[in-house]
Amino acid sequence: MEQTKRWDLLALASIPLMMTLGNSMLIPVLPLIEKEINITPFQSSLIISIYSFIAIVLIPISGYISDKIGRKKVIIPSLLIVAVGGAISAIAAWQMETPYVIIMIGRFLQGIGAAGAFPVVLPTVGDMFKEEEQVSQGLGIIETANTLGKVLSPILGALLAVVLWYMPFIAIPILSILSALLVFFLVKVPKTKEQDEQANEDNTSFRSFLKGLKETFRQNGRWLFAIFFIGCILMLILFGFLFHFSALLEEKYGIDGYVKGLILAIPLLFLCGASFSSGKIIGKEKRRMKWFILIGNAIAAVSLFFVNTEFGLFMFTFLLTIAGIGIGLSLPCLDALITEGIVKEERGSITSFYSSMRFVGVAFGPPIIALMMKHAPGFIYFSLGGIAIIAALLTFFAIKPSDDEEK
Repeated sequence: MEQTKRWDLLALASIPLMMTLGNSMLIPVLPLIEKEINITPFQSSLIISIYSFIAIVLIPISGYISDKIGRKKVIIPSLLIVAVGGAISAIAAWQMETPYVIIMIGRFLQGIGAAGAFPVVLPTVGDMFKEEEQVSQGLGIIETANTLGKVLSPILGALLAVVLWYMPFIAIPILSILSALLVFFLVKVPKTKEQDEQANEDNTSFRSFLKGLKETFRQNGRWLFAIFFIGCILMLILFGFLFHFSALLEEKYGIDGYVKGLILAIPLLFLCGASFSSGKIIGKEKRRMKWFILIGNAIAAVSLFFVNTEFGLFMFTFLLTIAGIGIGLSLPCLDALITEGIVKEERGSITSFYSSMRFVGVAFGPPIIALMMKHAPGFIYFSLGGIAIIAALLTFFAIKPSDDEEK
């Protein structure tokens, strides 16, 4: 990897790290938030989901804009919007007796900002490097930063909540501003060919862009849609079982505070390690990427089928950790396939659809599990295992890297 690009990559990696911390560190605190502001588990799950619902809608727009005006011009304002939304939620939690509605408004704003932050990182890494192997390594680092945020978030969230229950809300604007400063000073993104042409002629129309996008989906639709749905499924599984595990640690095992955060971090720590290793190993071998995705989904499915809420804490954590490893093996391969398989001029837009689908999983995981906890608790892990099998089947039948090897 080019030495001069290491600082750029470090700054870009701060975005998924900060974004994940800002969202996932609320998960271990949700039961406490329910008690403090007198809301139901379903309502608390929406604190996570509203962030993702709005991002789902806006991510494709941010991807298109980043293709046209440049990545940094989208990323930095987006991070500042996240900071404003975080500040609104924090002030509401601090000052109001019934802050739920205003917290949700703040989270809504954070979702608007998030739409232009992390999803634009993937095409930015693709723009920075010419060699596919370097792109794969860079994306592996980005995905590792994302999962490292998930590892740290339950620990940090639980520790902050020991001081004040709304301290995780206060941390969000601080983290976002720090990330924006790193990107501003350290990231130097080369212009895409399309942006250079626009600087000279400014004759690229939205209609021609849509025509190019339509042609891309016509030629590559099968494997693109497969990757979209697999990304959605993996995030739904991950955020679904984290939400359930967080509630179970308090309700069944009587564990809360920072100890709860440490236990929640165990599956995520192994997920992080698997992501880093996967990004290093896959290189530019697209067939290898397919098999990593297939094996990762199969590992997750098998372990989830065996999960039973009657198990002791060790076995329950162990099985979720195995599922986390499976998810971690898959994610960098999905990122690499979709980033390396699309031309630069459309990379931001296509990867934005992929990011939107990942946010769909994040959005629907907690509320679906919250409803199942109430109405069908015995089927939670059978359901999660079942959709992991669907992801494995999609990988096997729809992703044919040999057809796209020359891209």
